[in-house]
Amino acid sequence: MHHADRKAAKLIFLRHYLPGFRSGGPLRSIANLVEHLGAETDLRIVTLDRDIGDAASFPGIEIGRWQFVGNAQVMYLPAVPNLGTVSALLRATPHELIYLQSAFDPHFSILPLIANRLRGRDARPVLLAPRGEFSPGALALKAPKKRLFMALARATGLWRGVTWQASADNERVHILAQIGPSARIAQASDIPSLAPEAPPAPAPSDLLRVAFLSRISPKKNLAGALNMLARLPASVPVRFTIYGPQEDAECWQDCAVRIARLPNHVSAKWGGSVPPEQVHATLAGHDLFLFPTFGENFGHVIVDAMSAGLPLLLSDQTPWRELAERGVGADLPLADTGAFVRWIEDYAAMTQPERQAMRAAVLALASTVTKPTLALEANRTMLQTALQTGRP
Repeated sequence: MHHADRKAAKLIFLRHYLPGFRSGGPLRSIANLVEHLGAETDLRIVTLDRDIGDAASFPGIEIGRWQFVGNAQVMYLPAVPNLGTVSALLRATPHELIYLQSAFDPHFSILPLIANRLRGRDARPVLLAPRGEFSPGALALKAPKKRLFMALARATGLWRGVTWQASADNERVHILAQIGPSARIAQASDIPSLAPEAPPAPAPSDLLRVAFLSRISPKKNLAGALNMLARLPASVPVRFTIYGPQEDAECWQDCAVRIARLPNHVSAKWGGSVPPEQVHATLAGHDLFLFPTFGENFGHVIVDAMSAGLPLLLSDQTPWRELAERGVGADLPLADTGAFVRWIEDYAAMTQPERQAMRAAVLALASTVTKPTLALEANRTMLQTALQTGRP
């Protein structure tokens, strides 16, 4: 591949990247962007040299120099960068755009914004994807700290001139609510992973096999899921398996206490982190995906569950709505725990043919949403739009 004739790079700052996987959605979104668009545009990624929770750096990588990983060049840093490191990187790397993956990450968003601003006339356009951070459910977590930071960001003009990425209509609304009506927004859905072959349906069972797959942190609302299951009557025996990294120890402790208090007919256990290539096979053995999250801007794991043929029981805080109308599950308000409980009871009472019909509807929806063409076009346009908005 000849990069000499390329225009300058899109410089992406992202705390965790491949070969890591535990950080979830943003990593998947960027990896899929690289896979589909990396051959046509020069993508450079600045990231840490290890995954969440790892004490050692990834094997087989070189620290502190550009190297190809798939269709992008990646610079792995041995520690979170300081302002000097980021400024030097911006000076040394020819780039036409800076693409950030968080509004709040101090080292991989706020420092690049400041370093770029300090370059004065050499500053580059910035595209910022808050990746669901502005949803009401996400903002409610550590709210005082976030309010203070946002007041400072507004007062200092930290986000002045930034183009915001909204990945769905609901995120556009959340960004406008926080940044104001003058916010420049480019809308482009996250690029989904291609769906593998649909796995065979799980063998019928007397137990309702329910799965939860996500980072274990307050925003994902595992505690809420456990509350719902705890309220099921004894006529609905459940086996609940929780997959995903225990990112927040305090959150996991709280959930462990709830698990210990579950009634006898509901068993719950942690199934560990699941590497990406095992996600479909792991989910496929379950009857239902329960994910009452406080807010997703896309929800790669929702698409994963769909591709594995699982009906979805979600909160109404994701872009995946009207699930009941489509016959693939339900999206319910978090304030109404009873509605979730009743839905699970009704689902448990379904006949095999009814469940098979629902599974077929889920797989049909999955096959349409995992076609990346529309999302690809939107992402190309978004990168162009952000470039044309000029310097901050």
